[in-house]
Amino acid sequence: MVVCGDDGLAHRLAAELRVVYGEQVTLVVPPAGRRVRQPVVGRARAASAALLDRMVNAARGNGDSGAAERVVEAGEPTEAVLAEAGVDRAAALALVYDDDETNIRAALTARRLNPRLRLVLRLYNRRLGQHIEELLDQAAALAAGATSDGSADSGAPSTVVLSDADTAAPALAATALAGTSKVVQTEGLMLRAVERPPPGPGEVADPGLATLALLSATSNDPAGADGSEGSGEQGPRLLPDAAAVRDATGRGTVVLEQVSYSGASGTASGLTGVRSFASLFSRRLRWSLAGVVGCVLALAVALSVLTGDHPLHATYVTLLDLFAINEPALNQPTGRQILQLLTGLLGLVLLPVLFAAVLEALGAFRSTSGLRRPPRGLGGHVVLLGLGKIGARVLIRLRELGIPVVCVEADPEARGLAVARRLRVPVVLGDVTQEGVLEAAKVHRAHALLALTSVDTTNLEAALYARSLRPDLRAVLRLYDDDFATAVYRTLRAAHPQALTRSRSVTHLAAPSFAGAMFGRQILGAIPVERRVLLFAALEVAGHPRLEGRTVGEVFRAGAWRVLALDTGAGTEDSPGAGLVWDLPDEYVLGSHDRVVLAATRRGLAELLGRRSREGEPRVP
Repeated sequence: MVVCGDDGLAHRLAAELRVVYGEQVTLVVPPAGRRVRQPVVGRARAASAALLDRMVNAARGNGDSGAAERVVEAGEPTEAVLAEAGVDRAAALALVYDDDETNIRAALTARRLNPRLRLVLRLYNRRLGQHIEELLDQAAALAAGATSDGSADSGAPSTVVLSDADTAAPALAATALAGTSKVVQTEGLMLRAVERPPPGPGEVADPGLATLALLSATSNDPAGADGSEGSGEQGPRLLPDAAAVRDATGRGTVVLEQVSYSGASGTASGLTGVRSFASLFSRRLRWSLAGVVGCVLALAVALSVLTGDHPLHATYVTLLDLFAINEPALNQPTGRQILQLLTGLLGLVLLPVLFAAVLEALGAFRSTSGLRRPPRGLGGHVVLLGLGKIGARVLIRLRELGIPVVCVEADPEARGLAVARRLRVPVVLGDVTQEGVLEAAKVHRAHALLALTSVDTTNLEAALYARSLRPDLRAVLRLYDDDFATAVYRTLRAAHPQALTRSRSVTHLAAPSFAGAMFGRQILGAIPVERRVLLFAALEVAGHPRLEGRTVGEVFRAGAWRVLALDTGAGTEDSPGAGLVWDLPDEYVLGSHDRVVLAATRRGLAELLGRRSREGEPRVP
């Protein structure tokens, strides 16, 4: 396996492949002066950090430079660098540079060097990614068709385009909302998992469709007792068996509650148009206009009663008096003269109201190209810090859920500002570490704080300052290192025991999906359980002795993997998940023609989906 990158995802992915999957890895990174700080992945996975140290020593000539511990230092993934990394004889190549153009250029070069190479690209632009995936797959198919041995795997795509932002955004958005489900969504298929608190005395926990995990043993904080990987007996227990679920006391659960399929609403466009028109005018102005209309109707009714005219004619005469274009009622009865004076006075009141409406409408149209300020009285919202790649995706996800958001961004050129303008989300421009910025975002009345900047200390400082303004605020921090996250969690938990604190690592959430894609597996997504990750994957049963010819009950392995659904292939573009059968009986025998959706831990997936040529022994060290 070859991994090329210039940030923490490359190091995390290399450790994932080597330690979890037991693969030989060549890591292509920038020179030492430009290399980013490597992630610390906790005591439970200290071997990965040691692996990276051995890689660096091997690259410097201080140790064995075997293929499993090889590092190539290069600023750009040129053709010479890729050839030196052994792309021409590699099984898979992951290009996870932070720049889309760099990844695309390297992918085109690698496909020319090795047409059968499995490519995994990290691209932020999803539409461009679809076109690049089709182009590279077409090139691979043409190259495979030109050979006569037929060794190319025609059933599995040789190019997979992923985005760490898209992978991590649902988990980050769900973590910021108490009671909000964790969702994995891909190509219209939606898997929904929810956290449930421990059952009370005499109550029986509902397992839903499947119990995915037992959370840390705390009754007052069912989302976890630790901020790290959760090693030890008090950590989460993934994919427990029925006996473990039955015997668990005082532990929350993560269950697969329902499975639905996303689709566009038929009334959404009409409602959007109504909201857009109403947003042109303030609430106070709308009430003023309604009051003027009511007064006009009242005067028209009074005129109709007084003169005996038809109501429509009386309304017409009233409007003429309102706009001062009617003849004076000099020789009319006194009542008619009084109504005309009142109508003229109402017309004078209407002029500033109409003028204010014009100004507000022009200001609303002008503000569509600017940034909105947080409105007065706003409360119960989510304060989102950072509008980079990750923050922009999380913002879109929160707005899809209908959650009010106020963003804080220090860079006026951040790519997420365009998204905030389009969604008309209030934004506070300023450094979050400066006094008054969080106050402007109404953090003291917010529901949660979501700190997603790329600097751990900035996220921590923002959380500490927000807690000084509101001690019970729910805080979710994007933290790079597991050990640092553990220390931060324990300190904040001790200082603010009544508040919920969570930490998430984008690279930790994204690395399993990238690693699975390098084996040609269709990784649907990942759901975080505290700081562990549960993967959802779809794969063919054929060629896997642990699945083929066995029943669903026999296949299930507690703590490793569990079959959730059977893909019958009956789905369509309108309902892509229609061909999935979720209530499989334990007696169902999996055949070689079947395709299943399963949930697995990272080590379980590594053991289940190792190289088929060496399936006799588990690949996990």
